[in-house]
Amino acid sequence: MNAVIQVVKHLTPGMVGITAVNIQQFSALRQRRFIVCLEGTMSESLERWPYLKNVIDKLIFLDAESETAANVIRTLVKLFRAYNAGVVHTHQSTALYQAGIAARLAGVKTLIHSEYDNWLEEEPKHPRLLKMALSCMQPVVVTSGGRMNDRLQTSLSGRDITTIPHGVDTQRFQPGNQGLARLRLGLPTGAKIIGTAGRLIPEKRHHLLIHALSHLPENVHLTLAGEGGLARSLHMLAIKLSLSHRVHFMGHVENMSEFYQALDLFCITSEEEDYSVSPLEAQSCGIPAALTDMGACSDVLCPLNGIPLNTDDERTLIYQIHTALLKKPSISPRRYILQHHDVRTMAEAYDALCYQENPPYIDNHQHATNPARQPKYRYTLPNKP
Repeated sequence: MNAVIQVVKHLTPGMVGITAVNIQQFSALRQRRFIVCLEGTMSESLERWPYLKNVIDKLIFLDAESETAANVIRTLVKLFRAYNAGVVHTHQSTALYQAGIAARLAGVKTLIHSEYDNWLEEEPKHPRLLKMALSCMQPVVVTSGGRMNDRLQTSLSGRDITTIPHGVDTQRFQPGNQGLARLRLGLPTGAKIIGTAGRLIPEKRHHLLIHALSHLPENVHLTLAGEGGLARSLHMLAIKLSLSHRVHFMGHVENMSEFYQALDLFCITSEEEDYSVSPLEAQSCGIPAALTDMGACSDVLCPLNGIPLNTDDERTLIYQIHTALLKKPSISPRRYILQHHDVRTMAEAYDALCYQENPPYIDNHQHATNPARQPKYRYTLPNKP
């Protein structure tokens, strides 16, 4: 069987990196799969994201940040031929422009492109470039669905698009002992805790949660997992509002499942975020989620107990968070994640794309070990270009 090579620009613990690594780890074809990272080194990536150790033998780093596009393409052509690549799978347009050309020059049979960006409305030139690239390279285009799918359909004049919902590892992210998780993280055991995760940057608007906290009961606390340039100013805001004892800055958290298990409610108040992984992980742990009503909010929230937040009005935001903390979900959001967002179903769908004409026999032990696994999600496969 020919090799399947995923190509990313950077390998970081964001949406693109997590998707590529999850496909690699949970694919039935994983022994013949590899991930090529165009920029960065192995040591840098491992230091930033230790979880990569799980797939370290399948990673290839080109460290080509200073190279010209032509040199990168030549290197990729040689690599694809050396590995006898039958499938090249690019993530985001930045990888497609170089790896897509290289794949066609190397005679790779199948080209898959997954798109995640939310720039389609903000940067008019990018849809034109992407449309030109897709017309020349003819890949199978994949999105996670929802608004991203609609934007691409509009920008790319109705081109066939495959929808594969993003999945999380439901065996890794599962309900746990809340009290024990809080003790390990140093969080108060008797409080109601709102949690959020992500880089501490302006777009995430963490200040909205801190301001809202000042109007919530004294027993409500906020914990933030993540690092970033706004850490100091957010610390100062908590002190200014006399909330330093109720706002807990966790920094980088290695065991995110334990972080989610410690919460009563998971919140995101980002200004714009097309498809966020953390709400899926939190809900997989049985924690209700409340997200700004934007981007892929409707795609990642459990329809039974998820809350689209109105961040335009502070009083409404406070009311929504307070109500969510008082309400006990009758049905765990985990059931929704198991049915629609299991990582094994996602990997299965990408495997089907790789070998549509002659799919290999799949005997994936990882599928059998999930007793809560639901029937396959009905993903769509386009006509082969």
